[in-house]
Amino acid sequence: MLVDDHQGPDDGFRRLKDLGVGVVLDDFGTGFSSLGYLRRFPFDLLKIDRSFVDQIGSDSANAAIVTAVSGIAEALGLGVVAEGVETDAQLDAVKALGCHFAQGYLFARPLPAAEATELLQTEALPAASAPGTGRAVRT
Repeated sequence: MLVDDHQGPDDGFRRLKDLGVGVVLDDFGTGFSSLGYLRRFPFDLLKIDRSFVDQIGSDSANAAIVTAVSGIAEALGLGVVAEGVETDAQLDAVKALGCHFAQGYLFARPLPAAEATELLQTEALPAASAPGTGRAVRT
């Protein structure tokens, strides 16, 4: 993992950005993610972990976390992807809480590269794509 490279992750991220590669902090809010990374690395998007999206309609703490992450991202000029969206109700909730993109089984199951390419070429997408499980759509 690039962040584990303590000798030069900043330089690696900057070189990627110079090449036009977008940088996304995946599963933000879980594991080893850190608010310090937001200052240190040139991210374009934060992906909110599916564990916060899963119970978003029935757990006010999850909604508060999604709202807070969306607010931080907005203040830093970053986009937000809600990961693991499986229902229309979840999609409506993450839209209302400030997420710019959503991804998950509501849009598509993970596909082999050839099938994903075919889907992208033949189906009119509601909006842009983002990396990860399922297709991401602009909310």
